[in-house]
Amino acid sequence: MKIKLGLLYGGKSAEHKVSLQTAFAVISALDHTKFDVYPIYITEQGEWLQGKQIEGKVESVAALKFSNEDQHVNEIAPVALTSSIIPAASNQDSTGPVDVIFPLLHGPNGEDGTVQGLLELLNIPYVGNGVLASAAGMDKVIMKNLFAQAGIPQAKYVHFLKTEWKANAETCYEAVEKELGYPVFVKPANLGSSVGITKAKNREALMASFEEAFQFDRKIIIEENIVGREIEIAVLGNDQVECSVVGEIKPSVEFYDYTAKYESGDTGLIIPAPVETETYEKIKHYAEVAFKAIDGSGLTRADFFVTEDGGVLMNEVNTMPGFTPFSMYPQLWQATGLTYPKLIEKLIDLAIERYEQKQQIKYNI
Repeated sequence: MKIKLGLLYGGKSAEHKVSLQTAFAVISALDHTKFDVYPIYITEQGEWLQGKQIEGKVESVAALKFSNEDQHVNEIAPVALTSSIIPAASNQDSTGPVDVIFPLLHGPNGEDGTVQGLLELLNIPYVGNGVLASAAGMDKVIMKNLFAQAGIPQAKYVHFLKTEWKANAETCYEAVEKELGYPVFVKPANLGSSVGITKAKNREALMASFEEAFQFDRKIIIEENIVGREIEIAVLGNDQVECSVVGEIKPSVEFYDYTAKYESGDTGLIIPAPVETETYEKIKHYAEVAFKAIDGSGLTRADFFVTEDGGVLMNEVNTMPGFTPFSMYPQLWQATGLTYPKLIEKLIDLAIERYEQKQQIKYNI
């Protein structure tokens, strides 16, 4: 029997466009003899729209961005996912609930535990990390605090709330200079895809970087500059995990920003990356420790710096990494022997496995 798969994409987030690219890639790779695919598009205004069943490849990314005025499109309340697939939006007569949801959402209101909490309340299996891991993985400050407690080496950092900065900006700037020095990276605490991230080499640039980052979040994190190779590894599993080969990012610009990731196309990815066996084992170990520290499930991509003397420093984990066939995470698994279509199927299997385990929990006394 085919699995009824709901693809949840778009979202009220600065990473809306990235999510659309991910959805397009997944639809193109899915085996439609195994899955009935139902698109559920969240607009930039937060509306939930369900389109008709997708029975093959779609023509373009733009075709996935529809409105409630389009034919065969219905505005739905999320609770409808537990009752029935709206018949008017389907090519078939089947009106049963979706079997599993694949949230192809990046950034706030999608990757941060909010949608995951909704799906938990609706008691629907879903791909990827749960509420805690998603929230902790999105908030870079909380993430780094957990990693510090777990004993994972990482760069020095400080963080501030917008209210603190507004009350006394000079104190914030002085703290950065005292604790970290220059240069530093200034980032919104709760955003991905390098949105809002800048590098500051002096006080004037630091002030501008605070202004930029606080446009995207009420909390920012400032990290010391680490000179080293940018090495990433993919993690896959639930309670038991496996790791891929490692990859290296070689951006043509000073750092791997949004344009370098998604628009310029001239960033080099070396997969597999040449590292010493001892270095690989450290990276693998810390990636697994980080996965457990946030109580991960499904997938993460763990990002590291490797210094000239062989030191390994954790940068961050991404609980919903870039997921097109050209993104680092799928490419790492491709090089390890797991193709993109098979990776998608594995993640769906892991989602159902975790759901079934949770159904065994006793909720009454």
